[in-house]
Amino acid sequence: MTTDGFTTCLWFDGQAEEAAHHYVSIFKNSSVGKVTRYTEAGPGTPGSVLTVDFTANGQKFVALNGGPEFKFNEAISFQIHCADQEEVDHYWNKLLEGGGEPGPCGWLKDKYGVSWQVVPTELMEMVTGPEKEKAARAMKAMLEMGKLDIAALKKAYDGE
Repeated sequence: MTTDGFTTCLWFDGQAEEAAHHYVSIFKNSSVGKVTRYTEAGPGTPGSVLTVDFTANGQKFVALNGGPEFKFNEAISFQIHCADQEEVDHYWNKLLEGGGEPGPCGWLKDKYGVSWQVVPTELMEMVTGPEKEKAARAMKAMLEMGKLDIAALKKAYDGE
C-alpha cells in the first residue's frame, strides 16, 4: 500500500474554483492543479466544476462543490504560524478581504466561512514557556485581542 499523506477536502456551494484561486493567491508555495467537472451522471450541472485540487503553503487540498447541505464552522480551523507582525498582518488582512469576519484571539473566518488562526510563533513560546506568571500575562493579553499584536503581547509578557 502506498500513500502520499493527507489531503484536506473543503466543501463549497459553487465556489470551489474561486476559493482555490483565492487561497493560492495568499500563500507561498501554492498552485492550482486538476479541475474535474460534473458529467451527465450528475448530480451537478454537466460541465460545472465538481472538484479543484490545489496546494496552499505546501499543503494539499481539494475543493468540492458539494452543494448547500454543509457549512464550515469553528470546530475545524487552520493555524498559520507567523514569524513576525508583517506576516500576521498579511494573512489577517488577505483572509478577511471580500467579506471575512474577524474573531477573538487571532481567529477569523474568511469570506467562504473557513476558520483560520493567525498566530505568531512568539506567542506560542510565551504561553508555553516555564515562567508561569509571564505566560499568564501573555495569555490574558491575547484573550483581549482580535488580530494579535506581537509588540503588545511582549509588553504583557514582560510585565510592562
